[in-house]
Amino acid sequence: MGFFTTRHYTAFKKNKKAFYSLWIFLGIFLVSLSAEFIANDKPLYIRYDNKNYFPIFKNYPETTFGGDFESDANYNDPYLQDLIRQKGFFIMPLIPYSYDTIIYNLPSPAPTPPTLSNWLGTDDLGRDIVARLLYGLQTSILFAIILTFFSSIIGFLVGAICGYFGGKVDLFGQRLIEIWSGMPILFILIIFASLLQPTFWTILLIVLLFSWIALVPFIRAEFLKVRNLEYIKAAKMLGVGHWRIIFYHILPNALIAMLTYLPFILCGSITTLASLDFLGLGLPPPSASLGEILSQGKNNLNAPWLGLSGFFTLSILLCLLVFIGEGLRDALRSENDNS
Repeated sequence: MGFFTTRHYTAFKKNKKAFYSLWIFLGIFLVSLSAEFIANDKPLYIRYDNKNYFPIFKNYPETTFGGDFESDANYNDPYLQDLIRQKGFFIMPLIPYSYDTIIYNLPSPAPTPPTLSNWLGTDDLGRDIVARLLYGLQTSILFAIILTFFSSIIGFLVGAICGYFGGKVDLFGQRLIEIWSGMPILFILIIFASLLQPTFWTILLIVLLFSWIALVPFIRAEFLKVRNLEYIKAAKMLGVGHWRIIFYHILPNALIAMLTYLPFILCGSITTLASLDFLGLGLPPPSASLGEILSQGKNNLNAPWLGLSGFFTLSILLCLLVFIGEGLRDALRSENDNS
């Protein structure tokens, strides 16, 4: 059996829930990648004094547009906006706030409820919730994709070695994995996160230490099943090297099992990052994250839009990934049964 084929795709497409979930997830991902162009406190384009400026890509001092200071221009300042309009115009993004923009002209003390200017309200620091959700989605999905990629590589290599060679190698590897997986992962993550400077990459490295374990049993089982088949024995008798057999002959079959489990690894990665951010041990402020919005909802029960925004965003994202994973599993299982 080969890798993901047209028949697999046709079977997956018949599952409408999974198929539409995939397209919705891809749409959310593309929108989150464009967060800088959708939600930003810098104009997309400025035409001033017959010259073109792109503040979203380059910082300009206020004096460039007739201001008094050499510091970076504050494009939400009405005074600067009037100066630009005198000799040109500017185009602001759909949401004129970035994830860290503090809005000072709020109608009431922060957090403020949803308005026409702030569709989901503001948090307790006066930052727009929609902007923070967009950037939080971008961070969460990128974190999950990168973590899933490296976890899959490590999990595949460990599972392949244990399953292909078997014997003492498999016995020793399984005992190590049992010891490693028996550790209280969340507590260890909290300890590491409190000792190290929390950044995107340090958190990714810490979570990667444990996330690869979930994939090992599936890859190992696939290699144990395939390694005794006739064509594998024939390849060994012809002198084909072990690694060529692993990557050329068995890998396509193992990729099917790995592909089925990938959406669930994505779910676990997003949940782990949100949990650390919720506990205050994740990304440093003022980074946008879904867990931080949930934490604000817990601390501001008088502002239910905070908790509800984070809850529904995270729930919808995880549900979409679960539906995609179930659709892949059913499509591959049905095709395997038919074959």
